[in-house]
Amino acid sequence: MAFTMVELMVVLAIIGILISLLLPAVQAVREAGRRMRCQNNLHQIGIALHNYHAAFRKFPPGGIEVRPQWPGGKQLAWSAFVLPFLEQTATYDRINFDYAFDDPLNAEVAATPIETYLCPSTTRISILHRGRAASDYGGIYGERIVSRNNPPSGVMIHDRAIRFRDIIDGTARTLMVSEDADFPDGQWINAWNLFDQAFPINRAPKFENDIRSMHPGGANGLFADGSVSFLTEEMDLELLASLCTRNGRETHPDLER
Repeated sequence: MAFTMVELMVVLAIIGILISLLLPAVQAVREAGRRMRCQNNLHQIGIALHNYHAAFRKFPPGGIEVRPQWPGGKQLAWSAFVLPFLEQTATYDRINFDYAFDDPLNAEVAATPIETYLCPSTTRISILHRGRAASDYGGIYGERIVSRNNPPSGVMIHDRAIRFRDIIDGTARTLMVSEDADFPDGQWINAWNLFDQAFPINRAPKFENDIRSMHPGGANGLFADGSVSFLTEEMDLELLASLCTRNGRETHPDLER
C-alpha cells in the first residue's frame, strides 16, 4: 500500500527530530576525541621537555633575547629548542640560531607546520600567523592574578633555564605549558608564545595571551611532572595562580588526574 502525502510528511518530521536529537551527541563524541588528541599533543611535549632536561640537566629557557628587553633580539622560543625531542630534527637543523625568529633566513622554516603544536579543536582561517606556523600551546611565564610576577615565577621564563630542583612547589603542582589557542603571537618559533596568567580560563580579552582553548568548559594544561589535566573554567583563581608558579610555596589539594 502506498504512503499518503500526510504519512510521508510525518515520517520525514520524525526523521528530522531524531537527527536533531542525535547531532549534539555526535558533536560531543567528536569533541571528546579532539580533546584527547590535544591531551596527547601535550603529553608528547612533556616527554620532549623531560628528555631535553635529561640531556642538558635543565629545561629550555622560555625564550632567548626576547623583545623589547632585547631590542632586535633573536626571540627564539622553547618550542623551537625541543624540536629534536619531538622527532623534528630535520626542521630543527634548518633553523639558523644565529639570527632572529623573524629574520628572512628563517622565514621558510618558520612557516613549517608542526602537528604536535596544533590543537585539533582550534578553528582557524590559516595555519600561519603572520607568515609563521602556529602553535596552540604556550609556556607558563608566571601569574598576574595575585602578584605582579616580578621577578617571573613560571617555569618558562626569558634567558634562564629552570631545573627540576628550582620547582620547589612540586612538579605535580606546577604548570609548565598550556593551551593558548589561535593567539596571533602563538608561533612555535616565536618566544612571545609565553604568558603570565591574568584572567580566568577562557576569559582573557583577545589582545592578551592567556590560557584559552576552543574546548567547551576549559583548557588542557601540562604539568612539570609530565602529566596533563583539563583545567576547568570554574577553577578558583587563587588555585590557578598557584599552579602557574614554580616557587610560590602555596599549599593546595592535588588536582584530579
